[in-house]
Amino acid sequence: MKPERLGFWGLMSMGSLGKSSDSGTIVACSPSTRSGISGNEESSRQQVSPMRTVGSRNTSPSGRVGSRNTSPSRKKVVKTKPRGLDEEETVATFGKPAHPDVQMEDSIWAMLPEDLLNEILARVPPFMIFRLRSVCKRWNSILQDSSFLKFHSQVPSHGPCLLTFWKNSQISQCSVFSLPLKSWYKVPFSFLPPWAFWLVGSSGGLVCFSGLDGLTFKTLVCNPLTQEWRALPSMHYNQQRQLIMVVDRSDRSFKVIATSDIYGDRSLPTEVYDSKTDRWSIHQIMPAVNLCSSKMAYCDSRLYLETLSPLGLMMYRLDTGKWEHIPAKFPRSLLDGYLVAGTQKRLFLVGRIGLYSTLQSMRVWELDHAKITWVEISRMPPKYFRALLRLSAERFECFGQDNLICFTSWNQGKGLLYDVDKKVWSWIAGCALQSCNSQVCFYEPRFDASVQ
Repeated sequence: MKPERLGFWGLMSMGSLGKSSDSGTIVACSPSTRSGISGNEESSRQQVSPMRTVGSRNTSPSGRVGSRNTSPSRKKVVKTKPRGLDEEETVATFGKPAHPDVQMEDSIWAMLPEDLLNEILARVPPFMIFRLRSVCKRWNSILQDSSFLKFHSQVPSHGPCLLTFWKNSQISQCSVFSLPLKSWYKVPFSFLPPWAFWLVGSSGGLVCFSGLDGLTFKTLVCNPLTQEWRALPSMHYNQQRQLIMVVDRSDRSFKVIATSDIYGDRSLPTEVYDSKTDRWSIHQIMPAVNLCSSKMAYCDSRLYLETLSPLGLMMYRLDTGKWEHIPAKFPRSLLDGYLVAGTQKRLFLVGRIGLYSTLQSMRVWELDHAKITWVEISRMPPKYFRALLRLSAERFECFGQDNLICFTSWNQGKGLLYDVDKKVWSWIAGCALQSCNSQVCFYEPRFDASVQ
């Protein structure tokens, strides 16, 4: 039967027959039989099995939507696993069709209006679109269809994901953990040039990298889903700089802010790249300060860095191009601190407290902008802290998005997620499968995010 004669739901079920990642598709990976984020009760008891390509077990959203065979000639009903239900619940609840006498004619669904089809596909999780592209020529060109991209830009976001990037034998590797789908997906990254680059961060569906092409410092921005990328023009002071990228979805543009260089030279002026003008502009030099680290946080059109001398924060206003000092004193006995941007104006500080390893704890503070003080809002439960960091000097990473804070300790092969609004701590399954040299950030998959 030709793809054009298949019904819509039949085509959806064929989406799970996509090609391997070598041909440019995204491969779904399941870390365990019950993949995803384990709850507080199941924290450290969850077993993680090696990452593998999904085969016999249908966990893809396309399978959940379209695995029911409605052809009149075949009345067999394939069991599916709706999102949020365990295997046992799925078999018990969805093992039998609710209305076995209802038939859906292929000839009717084959004539589905173009605008309605685009609206339906726009609601399919982005990672599944790559599988659906192999169904027919019409769906293969879906990513270049302006009508589909318009619908896709108007539907709610798929939700936050974790993107891990590393290089194995000079080959770029990338995996994405979808929090809504609770599954890992391998994303092909062979489309990037063979530079020695590292992950800067992600915003609005775009991912920024910086690195060296020989002796030349380069910055590039890409969309992992569409596999489009472009190198930015050279800065006025083309040295290895600390960068952060911000995307403005309202006018489909992005900016890249370059502060001091990675060796701590404060004499370089701040430079800002604007995709609308395709050039770097020079702004004020950062005042002479002693930075705690190179970690930065961006929220409410402001860039924040921690400083030891003078004690507090340095704030860069993107609208004025000026630096300001905020005298927000750090909590006492703070061993290491990370600035994390929340929604709107919320700014968090995350770090360990305690002079002795047996008395250490991980805490979260929020900046009171009116009083210019840090207010403690949460503490990591001791069982999570001991499992995440077995040694007092063990290195960890921390980053956030949309009031979600992620802790990673790749030496232990663990990732921990904290929801500030719900005050819930939960493990992230499958982190042990990633490389210990992985670079991690939050990522929002979007097809309509353009690098142009």
